[in-house]
Amino acid sequence: MNIKENIRIAVFSIKTNLLRSLLTMLGIIIGVASVISIVTVGNGGRDYIVGMIRDMGNSAISLTVNSKTASDDDYFTDADIEAIKKLDGVQYASMQSMAMCGMTANDQKGFLMGIGGNTDMQSLMQTPCIYGRFFTQEEYDEAKNVGVIDVGSALQAFGRKDVVGEYVYCTSNDLTFSIKIVGVVDIMAGMNMDTEDMMEQMTASMGGMQMMSCMVIMPAPVVSTINGTNQGRYDVINITAVDESQLDGIGTAAINYIRSLHDNFDKDCYTVTNMATYIDLLDTVINVFTIFIAAVSAISLVVGGIGVMNIMLVSITERTREIGIRKALGAKTGTIMFQFLTESIILCLIGGTIGLLLGVALAAFVSYIMAVPLTVEPSTIALAVGFSSAIGIIFGVYPARRAAKMPPIEALRRD
Repeated sequence: MNIKENIRIAVFSIKTNLLRSLLTMLGIIIGVASVISIVTVGNGGRDYIVGMIRDMGNSAISLTVNSKTASDDDYFTDADIEAIKKLDGVQYASMQSMAMCGMTANDQKGFLMGIGGNTDMQSLMQTPCIYGRFFTQEEYDEAKNVGVIDVGSALQAFGRKDVVGEYVYCTSNDLTFSIKIVGVVDIMAGMNMDTEDMMEQMTASMGGMQMMSCMVIMPAPVVSTINGTNQGRYDVINITAVDESQLDGIGTAAINYIRSLHDNFDKDCYTVTNMATYIDLLDTVINVFTIFIAAVSAISLVVGGIGVMNIMLVSITERTREIGIRKALGAKTGTIMFQFLTESIILCLIGGTIGLLLGVALAAFVSYIMAVPLTVEPSTIALAVGFSSAIGIIFGVYPARRAAKMPPIEALRRD
């Protein structure tokens, strides 16, 4: 009997017992739909998160001072940063310092997170000002109390986005500093997120309560003054490269150059971190997590396979006389086995196809709710087809062999 005839008989058998066949396929449908939806949403979420981080600047190296082993003379200086900028392959370089203190803006009290850097900070962040401008080199050199505020902070403090010319007042060590806002940036837009929507969601999650917190980017000397720390001493430098493939080499060259300037080759007080490494690590973690959840969901496929085996055994019992007549007329053992195996595979393939469609539909719905791209890869479709076929073969072999080895005389005696 040829393959076409086997398929025709299998389809006829499934249609004859349609409700039973659908209930048998239910486990396969649920299993495949679960795996496909999880893998698809996982891939879309991974691409979105990793892409968002890459958009923030993937060609970055961070040089950090180990405060436990470093002395005051080992910390980075403005001269170090200027020297690094002259190295081949370096595009931008800026220190990074932070200050946390109380603040007042528009007669409201809250908290200030001040981020210090030089004029390269804007290029490192890859976020242009939507209002006003970034602070200038002259303002940096003179340590002017100016800053660039995030649009979310501007909305919290002043109720509007364009707050150029306004002041925020921060208090630290019993001293009050007035910071003039010269520019506004939308950091969330750089991460493909809507700032206003995100703020509304945060407010809703807090039951309508709001706590004003502002992020302001300022000249690094101003942040040092607010912190009451040494001027011109920094523990972090961020560097971007013209070519991402040169990141590791540039990081090594930069740290060796700084060691030569500070004459501290004998001290282990610096760390070089390639930010692209963290992106690759995040990509791997998300993939492993997605595969793990998909594997757990695939347990239902085993349950579905057991259901297929059970219904095939029932089908063999019902068709015992048919098997006996066919074997009496000369049908070979392999032919009988292949007929029932074909029926098992087709049953699973139909369930797998329905599960695939349901899984993609569910993934599309979840992706829409989570605002992440829908990524249906060819490997996902191959996964659904492969799983369905494998279940059909694995759980169909035993019933098919049992039918094929049934003695003709014993089969014909059955009612």
